[in-house]
Amino acid sequence: MSTTPPVLAAELALAWADIQRHHPELPDLAAPESLIGESSSACGAELSFERLLHEAVHGIAAARGVRDTSRAGRYHNRRFLAIAEELGLDHVDEPHPSSGFSLVTLNPEARRRYRPTIERLARALKAHTAATATDTARSFRGPAARHGSSGGGVRVKAVCDCGRNVRVVPSVLAQAPIVCGGCGKPFRIPEVAAVG
Repeated sequence: MSTTPPVLAAELALAWADIQRHHPELPDLAAPESLIGESSSACGAELSFERLLHEAVHGIAAARGVRDTSRAGRYHNRRFLAIAEELGLDHVDEPHPSSGFSLVTLNPEARRRYRPTIERLARALKAHTAATATDTARSFRGPAARHGSSGGGVRVKAVCDCGRNVRVVPSVLAQAPIVCGGCGKPFRIPEVAAVG
């Protein structure tokens, strides 16, 4: 099994497609590789099928025009929870004071439904982790790793030829192209002119 990020991105795309088979209103995942190395304390730091299903809840909420979070996306409200339950995610009775109902877990029925997908994605994630863990102690991993943070790193603006832009961690963009849904061209980080 190859452990390159494009293979992991492909596995993420296949897992997303499996969720779409059960929930056709779920929009396409524009850039699966953007989830690699991405972290959010509100949505869960570790990439897994459960995290992917959590992101699918946000996708369906967006497709329905439902505002499922507040407080800059940190607090997941009862509208988020209602869609999460449709997708096979459960939550404890009381919301977390700062993140609301964000800490959802797969219910037994969803775990059975998605078992082959969960296992395939887990193998790809394990291979990816093994491949990226071979860095030597001399490799610079940035401030997040240095301080034990689970943060995905500093995001910069990447642009495409049609003028759209996204914020992305440069290392994520370096793993594989993120393609604009508007013009079909890859996003790139513009050169910064040297200040003399």
